[in-house]
Amino acid sequence: MRKLELKIPPVVLMGVFVIGMWLLSMQLPKQALLANGSTLAAAIISLLGVIIAISGVLAFRKARTTANPMEPQDASTLVNSGVYRVTRNPMYLGFLLMLVGFGLFLQSAYSLVLCVGFILYMNRFQIEPEERFLEAKFHNEFVLYKGKVRRWI
Repeated sequence: MRKLELKIPPVVLMGVFVIGMWLLSMQLPKQALLANGSTLAAAIISLLGVIIAISGVLAFRKARTTANPMEPQDASTLVNSGVYRVTRNPMYLGFLLMLVGFGLFLQSAYSLVLCVGFILYMNRFQIEPEERFLEAKFHNEFVLYKGKVRRWI
């Protein structure tokens, strides 16, 4: 299973899930998830996801460390300020919110089920390997951070 770890860039994975969600919504019946406000809710949730994800990237840039999720061993600093005080993975949380917003836009509860798949995949093949690297590199500092801040929210 380690062969799959850190292999698919998260933004590509998000694209795969978007396509899967769209295909599911085309094949299965739509549901009135939020009735009249679904488009607005979808836009707000997606925009919140974009803001959170960009905040994560900007925090990495400010700290002058890599934002490349495929190379966590290249991290020069443990970023634990800004949005990282609320979530250890703001970029992934942002992607998840964008997927949820897209599912609401599609009016497809079936497509929203794929969001659970996104979380499971990201936890196992992206976040856990990243955390192993960060713990090895930053030792107690990362362990303390992990104890204070949740993985997602």
